[in-house]
Amino acid sequence: MLRDITLGQYYQANSRLHRLDPRVKLIATFLYIISLFLFKNITAYVIAALWLLLVIKMSKVPFKFMVKGLKPVMTIMILTVVCNMLFTKGTPLFSVWKITITYEGLKMAFYMIVRFVMLIVGSTIMTLTTTPNQLTDGLESVLKPLKKVKVPVHEVAMMMAIALRFIPILMEETDKIIKAQIARGADFESGNLLKRVKAMLPILIPLFVSAFRRANDLAMAMESRCYRGGDGRTKMKPLIYKIEDKKALVCVALYLFVLVAGGIAGNYLPI
Repeated sequence: MLRDITLGQYYQANSRLHRLDPRVKLIATFLYIISLFLFKNITAYVIAALWLLLVIKMSKVPFKFMVKGLKPVMTIMILTVVCNMLFTKGTPLFSVWKITITYEGLKMAFYMIVRFVMLIVGSTIMTLTTTPNQLTDGLESVLKPLKKVKVPVHEVAMMMAIALRFIPILMEETDKIIKAQIARGADFESGNLLKRVKAMLPILIPLFVSAFRRANDLAMAMESRCYRGGDGRTKMKPLIYKIEDKKALVCVALYLFVLVAGGIAGNYLPI
């Protein structure tokens, strides 16, 4: 399960999406996430899904590799669907004992799961096609206007990039700890909920110790190299918008236009 987490990983490939400016990918991802919440009809979600499939194909990232990132959050998705079906009032479809499933509940659950899947996959594409260094530079550039209100933009961008970079590292470390504890006879599957929670302590304590040790090593490495933040620092690869980046922004604007038009039209459909 831990190996299925793809958020924070970088997939090496030679695609148009990999060559795009990280600022374009950040802006496009942000706009795509917003677009998922603009409308609640099948037409808008079909347009968003087609756009997502097109981006996945352009990224040259295997579809199976992209989808397996949904496995770790499958429990949350199922819980969300069940809650929407059980607690949404509306026209009853069928009842079992005191449980009533409504048409509005099924409709809401369907829209919620589709939105959730596209949100996760759309966000994962950005990290799979952008290196941590590019992500840091892109975040710093996009958030640069916030410097006028005394926001430490460089530090915020650096923390976010490091957090994303450490996700696969910590997952790999957790997998090693679990295998080591199982080899010593630990049992994580039998017993009631309380016993299972207690059984997680031999995993969590070494994991936190390892995380703090890695954070301390990283801080010492940055200080030994006289790292002092982003003020006055030059970049080996400065970010410059190219023709491909401008074309990508135009395509994103066209997608939003088609989505808004389709979403408005979809509001008049019965579903």
